[in-house]
Amino acid sequence: MYNSSLFLILQKMRVPFLVLIITYTISIIGLVSIEGVDSEGKPYTMTIFDAFYFVSYTATTIGFGETPYVFNYEQRIWVSMIIYLTVIGWFYSIGSIVSLIQDKLLIKELAKNSFAKKVKNLDEDFFIILGYNATTKKIIEKSLTKGFRVVVIEKNEEKVGELYLAGYTPVVYVLQADIHDPSAIELAGIKSRYCKGLVSLFEDDNLNLRIAITAKTINPKVPLAIKSTTRNLTENLKDVGVEIIENPFDIISTQIDLSLSLPSVYRLAQWIFNLETLEGNLMELPKGKYIVCGYGRMGKEIYKVLEKNKITAVYIEIDSTKVKKEQHDSIVIADADDKDILIQHGIKEADVIIAGTNNDTTNLSLLATAKKLNPDIVTIARENELENYSIFKYSHINYIFMPSRILIHKTINALVNPMSDRFLSLMMSQTELFASNLIKRLTEEIGKKPQLYELIIDADSAYAIIASLDKNKTIHLGHLLSKRDDNTKSNRAIALLLQRGSELSLLPSQNTPLKTGDQILFATTHEAIDDIEYIAQNEIELAYVSSSLLQFE
Repeated sequence: MYNSSLFLILQKMRVPFLVLIITYTISIIGLVSIEGVDSEGKPYTMTIFDAFYFVSYTATTIGFGETPYVFNYEQRIWVSMIIYLTVIGWFYSIGSIVSLIQDKLLIKELAKNSFAKKVKNLDEDFFIILGYNATTKKIIEKSLTKGFRVVVIEKNEEKVGELYLAGYTPVVYVLQADIHDPSAIELAGIKSRYCKGLVSLFEDDNLNLRIAITAKTINPKVPLAIKSTTRNLTENLKDVGVEIIENPFDIISTQIDLSLSLPSVYRLAQWIFNLETLEGNLMELPKGKYIVCGYGRMGKEIYKVLEKNKITAVYIEIDSTKVKKEQHDSIVIADADDKDILIQHGIKEADVIIAGTNNDTTNLSLLATAKKLNPDIVTIARENELENYSIFKYSHINYIFMPSRILIHKTINALVNPMSDRFLSLMMSQTELFASNLIKRLTEEIGKKPQLYELIIDADSAYAIIASLDKNKTIHLGHLLSKRDDNTKSNRAIALLLQRGSELSLLPSQNTPLKTGDQILFATTHEAIDDIEYIAQNEIELAYVSSSLLQFE
């Protein structure tokens, strides 16, 4: 790698080095040329080494005396002149060195080289996170908790300082650099085989798209989690090949849709995102009259959902530029935080009010007004600032949607458990009865909060299974679910999804023969995960459970 810090040092110190070389050269030539006398009074001339030695300690003001013999007047006159010449040269050079040490560009380059070296030596799975803010801070914490290392790129010096002060364990490596620079992403280790994902959740859609294109150009194999707030950008990101596209407003509208049409799938989604248990209190929305305050990005997504579910709704938006001309008849251009406007558009008869503006104060205020006018109304709020969570929590709002919090859980889940996203996608095409039966089975066999665990049948994660398959032995999915201490019994675990190539199998049979490359998503317990890992890795354990006469379903 090109060492720019070394180049900067050589460039900045070029003149000081030349000054020292020239002053030393003049001084040495003079001393060598002037004839002196030795201790016996015989003529002599200094050697180049003697002259260099004398000039070295004289120029640095150490002063060991006249050497190798006492100087005559000619030598002393020359030495008197070169003292001022060389000392000034040294002062100038030392000043240049001090200035160089304080040079911000050099400090930045040295930090960049140190960062690149640390990332290069990182031999653990890690994520690259772009930007440091309240949202990415939570993602960093959850990533470290899940056993992944984190590398951060942040442009703002103050935020870099905040990250250092956070004192994460293990250490989070941070590079202060401009995200627009492709070399920054490369320095962060996107080409490393240990890089398991890159996260870009900026508000600027164009920046997110640019990062996605850059990252996929450098390393097409690294999964990307990119934020999108428009349908158009989502399509563009799909074309680029982005695996995880995070549109918080689409996620919110999907949750409302699931609550209205597939509540059991919604319950599964909340459990998978680690927001609720399988028995937790979830959003239950009536199919009556809705008032939606705000017709921005969130409001437009909610509009589609309510239209799909044939729900009567009034939309109130203060900014007319957000509404197309042909929509003016169905959308009211007014201030939703006005009591008279709410009364005029039926707040007293409404069943649900959604405060979806991008201003937290406005959302809190209009919901408080709505609650006074209609105490029985179901209130839903969009919370924009992650730090203000307690304000909304104690405002007696029925349901709170926080885009930042949704992004945190969705991103971590998609990166750490990518198969769970595929499982949810398949579940959305199932019936409500199918989903409710699955919840009942999960609750009865495992508990109200099963753990998610993914296993890949390869040499790293399932050495024993691969060894058996190489010997043409048949290993069934059910063998992985057996107890290690009693092969006649099964663990509390359910295989939710099996992926073989591009083929996905929902709730695969325990009789399914395993093949190299299979990916399996389990709902299970910590104890059962230990058993599954031991069986997959240990040939003796695998031989024991596969010798069982247990019949698989």
